[in-house]
Amino acid sequence: MIQQEGKADPIGLRCLVAGRVQGVFFRASTREQALRLGLTGYARNLPDGRVEVLACGPAPALDQFRDWLRVGPPQAEVTAVASEFVPCQPLSGFSAR
Repeated sequence: MIQQEGKADPIGLRCLVAGRVQGVFFRASTREQALRLGLTGYARNLPDGRVEVLACGPAPALDQFRDWLRVGPPQAEVTAVASEFVPCQPLSGFSAR
């Protein structure tokens, strides 16, 4: 669970998602999920077959989002999600790059 004591400010979360996550609508589904949760950021394919996701928003929404990333859309097979906190970047919307 993501916790940030006494703060309601948005926080940033960078995730690297491994498995069968390219060519299975992972980025588009990630965008839909992020927008549903009110997050900003992006999802993009990496040359090594993983998907990088940067999301900014409130901790409770990021918790739900990271839980969703561990499963992904029905066509995906997520094998690992590595995540780290990062400074929240002033982005508008959520893009699939």
